[in-house]
Amino acid sequence: MALNWTMLNQNRAPIPLPNEITIMTVDDGAEIIIAIPNVPSSQGGSSGASVETKRLKETGRIYLTDQRLIFVAPAPNAILDSLSIPLASILATSFEQPLFGSNYLSFDIRPSPDGRLTNGTKAEIRLKDRGLFQFVSLLEKSRERAIYMKRQAQSDDDTLPLYDSRSAERTPEPSMTSTSQAGPSTPGDLPPGYDA
Repeated sequence: MALNWTMLNQNRAPIPLPNEITIMTVDDGAEIIIAIPNVPSSQGGSSGASVETKRLKETGRIYLTDQRLIFVAPAPNAILDSLSIPLASILATSFEQPLFGSNYLSFDIRPSPDGRLTNGTKAEIRLKDRGLFQFVSLLEKSRERAIYMKRQAQSDDDTLPLYDSRSAERTPEPSMTSTSQAGPSTPGDLPPGYDA
């Protein structure tokens, strides 16, 4: 989830990642509000600390793929130019239906290192010209699948045998010396009673 880091083409559409499939596009009228908590700052000599929150609001396009949720503003000079959130980094979602106002989707985001978001970042999405229910349903299904695939990949990595250099060393061959028993004891010999 990088703020203003989505790679865009000339038409300001996101450049897909390898093997990425677009599931849904909201071409116009998608409003996003991001609340990014800053690090605690001291207030004028008092010993208490408060957390300031930066709020960004922009209207543009949303792309839902099988790997991420992408927001792109129509103008390149917007404060919130683009936002890319891997689906597995959406921690919790909530479909809000306020008494006054339009329905919206609220969700928490786990930030990536150097992505310009901090712990506790929250986002809201409102769609102006269409219903939100279909979008929320597709997002939830895609998110569940992305989380399942991530867990499956981690479990596959965990079940692979570890390479141990000691076991890879060649063990010495048994000696070819004969014992006090009659006949040699090498495995390739004929069974007793078979003389050549």
